[in-house]
Amino acid sequence: MATRPNQPLSPHLQVWRWHATMASSILHRATGIANYVGAILVSVWLVLLAAGPETYAIWEGLMAGPLGLLVIAAFVGFTFSVSYHLLNGLRHLAWDAGLGFDAGGSNLRSWAIIGAAAGFTAVIWIAGGMI
Repeated sequence: MATRPNQPLSPHLQVWRWHATMASSILHRATGIANYVGAILVSVWLVLLAAGPETYAIWEGLMAGPLGLLVIAAFVGFTFSVSYHLLNGLRHLAWDAGLGFDAGGSNLRSWAIIGAAAGFTAVIWIAGGMI
């Protein structure tokens, strides 16, 4: 295959201008990975809960210490991750139906999904009385 001289084979990172749809795509992949990690954390919590009061005391001791703040932050992050991944998955379903491919609207919906996921996270944690 012959290539023309002085032409890149693919666009370089310096050429791309960041936009909401690009960030949304990367965030969707990152939240997919975070959902696996969060599912493991929830599973550990459920196993300790089901194992009885003595075993669950390990979890309560962990949560009472400074590491507990990190665990709470992880759960809040997991809530955002699930909310965002769900909302963006709905957008992907719309795309599969051929809807919402306009550039301006797609960028606007990207920001709206990020904001809605943050809002859902806040509502879940505030309404649950956990924050």
